[in-house]
Amino acid sequence: MQRQLDEDEARSVVKLNKQGLVIVADTTFFSHASGLTVFREPNLKKNVWWQPTIHERAEIYLKGKKHLEGNGYTIRAVILDGRRGIREVFSGIPTQMCHFHQKQIVKRYLTVRPKLVAGRELKLIVEQLVNTNEQKFANELNCWHEKWKDFLKEKTTDQNTGRWFYTHKRVRATYRSLKTNLPYLFTYQKFPELNIPNTTNSLDGFFNRLKSLIYVHRGLKPERRMRIVVEILKGRNE
Repeated sequence: MQRQLDEDEARSVVKLNKQGLVIVADTTFFSHASGLTVFREPNLKKNVWWQPTIHERAEIYLKGKKHLEGNGYTIRAVILDGRRGIREVFSGIPTQMCHFHQKQIVKRYLTVRPKLVAGRELKLIVEQLVNTNEQKFANELNCWHEKWKDFLKEKTTDQNTGRWFYTHKRVRATYRSLKTNLPYLFTYQKFPELNIPNTTNSLDGFFNRLKSLIYVHRGLKPERRMRIVVEILKGRNE
């Protein structure tokens, strides 16, 4: 089995009828130096391209995009987790920011139970993300900012260095994230005919199942483990 895995050449794309694709694109890691980038069509429940990687960088997403387009496919929309630099790869293509990952960003900055009133009010706005639309969400966000803009400008001076920093930097970072991602949070509503998911759950779920299978084979060399991953990808697309 190990010899067969070592000799087998990885195939990184499946064959589909030429058609427009909605793509969920993301990278997962099995260790600090062993990862996998996958493009998945959530409506077809098919992984359409994959590539082993040691870093999550824009270049690998560009490689997948060029590979699909070079083989006659059209990417009609893409769902991403918001990692910096990746979105630019798909410039000109309708892009949906994953709602789950946006909420995770907010949770990381504000925690589950924000102590500041401004943070609690902002968290309540974010909790309505899936039940609102872009105009209403933008209005709520703008009203919040108008109320708390002076609060956000408050500064604290370091007594040792004399340098200042924004006092409420975590609340500021949360607001900045929401404003930056706002144009991409409701793409799924703008193109209903494409049936764009508002999360990367389809691929996240696949990654979880994949890791459950892989962790049965603990102790394998990283190269051999990745070959098993590729074999699973070639034979398991549900």
